[in-house]
Amino acid sequence: MADLRAEFGGADVAGWGVGPVLKKFPKVSRIAVLRGGGLGDLLFALPAVSALVAAYPGASVTMLGTPVHTELLGGTLGPVRDVRVLPIVEGLRPGRQDPAAIDAFLASMRDEEFDLAVQLHGGGRYSNPFLLRLGARHTVGTRTADAAPLERSVPYAYYQHEPLRGLEVAGLAGAPPVDLEARLRPQDQHLSKVKEFLDRLRDSPATPVVAVHPGAMDPRRRWPAERFGEVAAACAADGCRVVVVGTADERQLADGVVTAAGSDRVISLAGTLSLGALAALLDSCAVLLGNDSGPRHLAQALGTPTVGLYWVGNLINAGPLGRSLHRIHLSWVTRCPQCGADLTQVGWTAPRCEHDTSLLAGISPADVYADVRWFTARTPLAHGR
Repeated sequence: MADLRAEFGGADVAGWGVGPVLKKFPKVSRIAVLRGGGLGDLLFALPAVSALVAAYPGASVTMLGTPVHTELLGGTLGPVRDVRVLPIVEGLRPGRQDPAAIDAFLASMRDEEFDLAVQLHGGGRYSNPFLLRLGARHTVGTRTADAAPLERSVPYAYYQHEPLRGLEVAGLAGAPPVDLEARLRPQDQHLSKVKEFLDRLRDSPATPVVAVHPGAMDPRRRWPAERFGEVAAACAADGCRVVVVGTADERQLADGVVTAAGSDRVISLAGTLSLGALAALLDSCAVLLGNDSGPRHLAQALGTPTVGLYWVGNLINAGPLGRSLHRIHLSWVTRCPQCGADLTQVGWTAPRCEHDTSLLAGISPADVYADVRWFTARTPLAHGR
């Protein structure tokens, strides 16, 4: 226990959550939470944010994140609205660094006089030194053996469920869990516009709407577009309306799903929706079918049922915890189909191979459709509100 107390900054264990819940820090009125990355990365961090908000009810919470985080949190209702966009920093936000911009950002953050800074971005090789430069009175987070030490830390292990990892970090600050997964609500202004659109799209108010997201940042995590199209066609034949969603960069992928479906009941909205509008749309759908990517995580946060397509390693880190609203179809492939590289080590202890072959191609469309059908054939659930 002596060694643990050293990692815990000498604090005593006050209770238990995902891990130890330590004694709270005194006189905390300003909290900074560091999390870069994309849409899913933000959603993974929100349960920890909710825990911190509940544990320090008089404190303000500032997210240090990316432009997509600003857009989502500005277009939905959730536990935090104050987001500061990180500069380009190695290991935090990709791009060409400008040392002057980094220094200016950190100077402005030090002016905020944070009492507590929370690191939820990886193992800390890059994020811990950045967090320490904020000048907060107290720091907590994860760390690998080669990362700069924080006041209180938990060892970083790659294969850990990301939201639960965040909750374990929040426990270091004395914040027990209040939610195990992210929770968001759409804004009324977006809901009203989406309702108008769906009223025109549906045959009747009872027509189920199925959302499909065929994208993923890593091409290997994408189920082939023709498989999505096959399921979309089956849903359309059942009388559903199907909307394919995605970013502007995913328009070609979405068009491939529409073409494969071959039905005028399947349309693409890729590149046409803000994140606030996307949240309102997903909140109004019977189910979302998608890969392990941001829109699937967003649908989950809104309480919308999902059918998710996962490579087994990603399920460990990013899968939903429950199965009443969320169904999972797994690929158990652990070696690259082209070169045989061990995929369980990629991005962690070994370089990524050059191949982008889908690891999900073996998942059966018939099995996926059966789960989608289970949600579309039932009485609509009053989720999210």
